[in-house]
Amino acid sequence: MEKTRKNTRNIIIAVIALCVLAAAFLTAYQLLRPKGEEGAKTIRLEVVADGNTFVTDIHTDEAYLRGALEQAGLIDGDETAFGFWVTTVNGRTADDGNQEWWALYTNGEFAMTGVDDTPIEDGDRIEYRLTVGYDDAGW
Repeated sequence: MEKTRKNTRNIIIAVIALCVLAAAFLTAYQLLRPKGEEGAKTIRLEVVADGNTFVTDIHTDEAYLRGALEQAGLIDGDETAFGFWVTTVNGRTADDGNQEWWALYTNGEFAMTGVDDTPIEDGDRIEYRLTVGYDDAGW
């Protein structure tokens, strides 16, 4: 009986500790994540797919990339537990059956944030590359 109480107490302490850690990580993420600023800016978007490159300048007041690209009608996708998953860029839908996906680059570097959390600044160069194969994902 005493052993059962001790195990129950240990489980409760572990659950409480896990909740505290999760809250701490969530708070740290909110405080440290990249922040965008609203205001007039122009970004250049390049879309590379099927041997073609589409280039356009986007004028926006949005703080984050998703807002600017949706405002311009250039992306579509699905809401997931991890954020917005871009499936279509400039009318070209990635074919999951062929392991196609859209890789996001900002100012020439593979983006470490998704379209929801990528802040934009005036003069940024954004590139979406249609990529084939999940094994060589670029990260």
